[in-house]
Amino acid sequence: MGKGALTQSPGELRALMRSGEWTGVTAGLAPGYAQANLVALPREMAFDFLLFCQRNPKPCPLLEVLEPGCSEPRRTAPGADLRTDLPRYRIFRHGTLVEEREDILSDWRDDLVSFLLGCSFTFEAALMDAGIPLRHLEQGRGVPMYRTSLETDSAGPFTGPVVVSMRPIKSSQVPRAVQVTSRFPSVHGAPLHIGDPAAIGIEDIGRPDYGERTEILHGEVPVFWACGVTPQAVAAQCKPAFMITHSPGHMFITDKRDEELAVL
Repeated sequence: MGKGALTQSPGELRALMRSGEWTGVTAGLAPGYAQANLVALPREMAFDFLLFCQRNPKPCPLLEVLEPGCSEPRRTAPGADLRTDLPRYRIFRHGTLVEEREDILSDWRDDLVSFLLGCSFTFEAALMDAGIPLRHLEQGRGVPMYRTSLETDSAGPFTGPVVVSMRPIKSSQVPRAVQVTSRFPSVHGAPLHIGDPAAIGIEDIGRPDYGERTEILHGEVPVFWACGVTPQAVAAQCKPAFMITHSPGHMFITDKRDEELAVL
């Protein structure tokens, strides 16, 4: 799939994912439309995870919660199917990643409760409109993501580290980046940390835990936003018997406009 995918509507892009024609990362796709992280858990764990999201709104901002067994996100993308309309999924058993696949039809269960969490890809168009370049988009790469020493607020069995995404920003543009992203609290909002990676437990900025490495040039500062991959890091610690998520960087594209999620 070439650059033409950038001009496709959310529905057209989801159709490409459903057919297997697009299996790559979604950064830069459908600019102006919100993207979302996916977590699907058995009903008996759903309340604890809902509480976990409410206690951790920066890494896990809720956009929609579906009824058990429902795969159509009627509030954010009516007619879509969460079982097929993401480019790549992850299957976890007892906290261990056991498989990645392009649909989850064979793993779907009637007791699964799906959660859509806000994604920082949503505010990237606003950053670029403000004249702030994003290197991972320029290079066609996945944004780098890191587990940190910051701890989430626990709920039931759910506890573990906060994951962050990083974008190198020119030092002169950092205040503007903070201002722009602060308008999007439902998709992670303002940065969680600016500057020294070691201060949040990142030992090697050149080796992300998820996504791809992004070079930091002279005059640039690493800026870190809370990330919706956090539940995947938490799963490794609390070891739920079964969990489905998106593959990092392979998001669900909603029909919601970015500005619908912005505050004045």
